[in-house]
Amino acid sequence: MTWLESLADKSLACELPTREEALAVLGSGDDELMDVVAAAFRVRREFFGRRVKLNYLVNVKSGLCPEDCFYCSQRSGSAADVLKYTWLKADEVIASAEAGVAGGARRVCLVASGRGPTDRDIDRVAGTIAAFKERNPDVEVCACLGLLSDGQADRLAAAGTTAYNHNLNTSGGHYADICTTHEYADRVSTVEAAKQAGLSPCSGLIAGLGETDEDLVDVAFALRALSPDSVPVNFLIPFEGTPLAGQWQLTPQRCLRILAMVRFVNPDAEVRLAGGREIHLRTLQPLALHVVNSIFLGDYLTSEGQPGAADLAMIADAGFTVEGTETGPAGPHPDLVHVRRRGAGTALPANT
Repeated sequence: MTWLESLADKSLACELPTREEALAVLGSGDDELMDVVAAAFRVRREFFGRRVKLNYLVNVKSGLCPEDCFYCSQRSGSAADVLKYTWLKADEVIASAEAGVAGGARRVCLVASGRGPTDRDIDRVAGTIAAFKERNPDVEVCACLGLLSDGQADRLAAAGTTAYNHNLNTSGGHYADICTTHEYADRVSTVEAAKQAGLSPCSGLIAGLGETDEDLVDVAFALRALSPDSVPVNFLIPFEGTPLAGQWQLTPQRCLRILAMVRFVNPDAEVRLAGGREIHLRTLQPLALHVVNSIFLGDYLTSEGQPGAADLAMIADAGFTVEGTETGPAGPHPDLVHVRRRGAGTALPANT
């Protein structure tokens, strides 16, 4: 039995890998990459079959955040040329969320910039969620509003909110290197508050922040200790105008290893391929579906994703099924057949 087979067996039994095993996944070579993906797929398939859950983001308040998270295009002092607007009206939020639902999303995620919501903000969001749920009772709603104060999670839960997202982002030891206006412990306490209120905890990480392999393992283990139901894995989008604009440390192969490590550590959690996938995984995105079981459909908070139709085609071509539909693997595509009219034998340049 290989070390990857042993690791997959341990993960299938929901046993926590050792730090050495997790580090070995991150340190594996390119010759082992497909073996790493295959081992992670065994775990993903056991708990989630070949289903892919679609999620849809709605940025309900964009930019002008007082926090200084170095990776964020909405941070205080950001010179990134992103959209900036205050709270959207309830009907605007609902219309945007329902567009995602029409595209196949089973969960909509309402995200607002800022350190955390005021009680008035909670009233606003809770009212919007209640109105959305009345029209779409079977669709999950995740709120992501920053650090929560006492009682706020309970009020969101009472309005019909399904989940609350607050990412740890990186390890406790690395956190001060990416943010100075709040602490790692603040993030942990917000996830705990959401759990205590009965909200499904959603917490993940951002890779590519200048962290070490040890930092990545630390945050994966910290997430396991919090027992989140969903773990979004983001890859840094190095916006010009932010302190991390020059950080291009990720390759498609490293991204796959990170996803696999997170899957082995959190085997039965919904591991979600989130922001930055198109930028860093590029043509290897379909391979990531063998590790994750959830993706965001369409655009992100301040960056554009690939078209939703391309996401659906990618899922079908990889042999997976969108959760909540009966759509299976892709069928024939006669629209992709094109008679050559260029290159040899013509007056037009060749396709090079």
